[in-house]
Amino acid sequence: MASGWFYVTCLVLGSLGSMCVLFTVYWMQYWRGGFAWDGSISMFNWHPVLMVTGMVVLYGAASLVYRLPQSWVGPKLPWKSLHAGLHLLAFIFTVVGLVAVFRFHSHGNIAHLYSLHSWLGITTVILFASQWALGFAIFLLPWASLWVRSLLKPIHVFFGAAILALSIASVISGINEKLIFSLNNATKPYSSLPSEAVFANSTGLLVLAFGLLVLYVLLASSWKRPEPGILTDRQLLLQLGPGSRPFPVTYVPVTVRQSYEPW
Repeated sequence: MASGWFYVTCLVLGSLGSMCVLFTVYWMQYWRGGFAWDGSISMFNWHPVLMVTGMVVLYGAASLVYRLPQSWVGPKLPWKSLHAGLHLLAFIFTVVGLVAVFRFHSHGNIAHLYSLHSWLGITTVILFASQWALGFAIFLLPWASLWVRSLLKPIHVFFGAAILALSIASVISGINEKLIFSLNNATKPYSSLPSEAVFANSTGLLVLAFGLLVLYVLLASSWKRPEPGILTDRQLLLQLGPGSRPFPVTYVPVTVRQSYEPW
């Protein structure tokens, strides 16, 4: 039953993540003039799309790789590679999104990094880059000993969740900042809540809902990867294949030896 709820939650997350990206694209296309790569405001429009896609949706998907029950058995290297690869893809999207906004600012003689949104965003990106480099060096490459990985794992997990929370804060503050700048001199100001503001605010709520659900899955104890040396009945069923039941299910953890690398 717990496994069934996990996959239902994954389906909801996939839907929410897709909506976050599609809503952001529609906002930029319908109300903000579409996309270009020429230093104009249309180049800026890539920034929110790429940041939402990279720092929220792809980052959230990468964070949940080790919650998949299939990752609990057998060699962990393929799952490590998937985890690192999704994070790298998220980082590439993020870098391109930053290039878009910095080039737009330079083209329009606009100051860089002066708002709270920009401070939050650049702090998040720096932490993300540091976290990925540390994870690649310690957890993906084979040189680090198990005690070093055990020591750094709680730090790695904490900053992983913290970066996602900071990403959500950055996106929400960015949506608010964009609306204030765009609607400040418009016929219908932000305070009158025109249709663009309603749509963009709704996009922010979708981002918040996606992020909070990812954090819930990360923190749910029943969906965490079991500690090394502990193999549950669900893991045994995964090892034996679909339809197999090696013993009556009692949901009592069974201690066994594991020959593969646990971290």
